[in-house]
Formats: sequence, structure tokens, C-alpha cells
Amino acid sequence: MDAEDIERLLKRVKAGKIGIDEAMDELRFLPFEDLGFTKIDTHRALRKGFPEVILCPGKSMVQIEKIVDRMVKRGSDCVATRADEKIYQAIKKKHSNCKYYKEGRIISIQKKRPKVKKGLVLVVTAGTADIPVAEEAIATLKIMGNRVEKIYDIGVAGLQRLLAQKERLLKARVIIVIAGMEGALASIIAGLVSCPVIAVPTSVGYGASFKGLSALLTMLNTCSSGVGVVNIDNGFGAGYLASLINPVR
Repeated sequence: MDAEDIERLLKRVKAGKIGIDEAMDELRFLPFEDLGFTKIDTHRALRKGFPEVILCPGKSMVQIEKIVDRMVKRGSDCVATRADEKIYQAIKKKHSNCKYYKEGRIISIQKKRPKVKKGLVLVVTAGTADIPVAEEAIATLKIMGNRVEKIYDIGVAGLQRLLAQKERLLKARVIIVIAGMEGALASIIAGLVSCPVIAVPTSVGYGASFKGLSALLTMLNTCSSGVGVVNIDNGFGAGYLASLINPVR
């Protein structure tokens, strides 16, 4: 759908041929831009409240730059995940207003900051090795307008560290728990709190952890209520889901 299509749609609304709700449905589901190597979902923000996100691995620098350029030209915010310093420097040359969350490896270009949600999202890791995934979740949460706090390295090998953080855990609206190895931390935290817990298995651990599969299965098999599980190392997905749960009020 281009500018002429939108103009025709507006004329139909003004003429009373279709209502506002019908027009919004057309805007939500029709448009995308075909660049040959990709099809940009240009109206995802209208449908979902957040624009299409660029996953950088597997794409060439040229492809990434073209997608970013087209999204910005259309007036859309732009987010790129798993982006290294080289990608950031290339995008910054054309778009000086981009921001790089180095620890979370996320680049964002935003026209204006979103309204900050009042609920607190707490990001917790079992160990220090889980921090890169946690930082991806934190960057996502901040871009989407959430208040975020973090607690690192309170895994089950020393439960006294976890219990010392009980007051902070109870204040959260949503908790993201990130753990590798056997992934038991999410179950324990969910047994202590009443808010939703989003569990993120990581690929951290020795051979029998099977690059995160062990933690994933533990989290899926939890006996604690109120736990949702995302895929291995998916900090972005956890942050996005927590933001949807965290209300604006």
C-alpha cells in the first residue's frame, strides 16, 4: 500500500463507503514493501504496537543497511538485534540518532521515547555467564518503555543469595529469570512470588546441558505455577513478552 492507496482509502471513508474500523483493518493487514531479498512488514507497529525487528545474523551488511534505510524513510522506528560493533558503526554513518546497547547487542532508532510503564520488570540471572542474554532482554525492555531492574548471580548453588533478594522480587510486576546448566532458578522464584515469571534457558553449561536443552526441559517441566518459557538464549523474546504483560497504568 503506497501513498496513492492511502489517499483512495481516505476518500472512501469521507464518502461514507466504509467506516473507520474497516479502514483501520485494511491499514493493519495489507501493507508490506518488497525489496527482493526481503519483504518489510511496514505496518507491524500499527497491528502490534512495535515495529518489525531486524535479526542481524545471516544477513549481509548491505541487506541490513537497506532494510534500516527503508524503515527510517517510511518514518518507522527501527530495532536490530544481535548486532555487533561493525554493524552499529555502519548504521551510525547514515543515522546518527541510532543508539547502541553494546552489552545487549541491540541497535535502536526511535523518533521519540515511548511512555514509561509504571510496572517494574525485574531481570534475574542464575550466574554471571547468563548476563549477555539478560542484557538483550534489558535493552528490549528499555526500548519498549519499561522500568527495569536487574539482579545477577543468585543461582541455586547458593540459595542464601536468592533469599536475600526476596523484598525486591516481591515488588516486581513481571520477573524474567535467565539460567543455564539445569535451569532450576525459574521454578524456585516462581514458588516465591505471585507475578508472572518468564523463564529463559541459556546455552551455558557443561556437556550434559546440551547447549541449553537441559535448562529448557527443566523450565518446561516446572511444577511452579505462572511460568512461561521462551526459547534458548532468547533474551529479546523474553523482554518483548514481559513488556506486553507489563501494563501502562
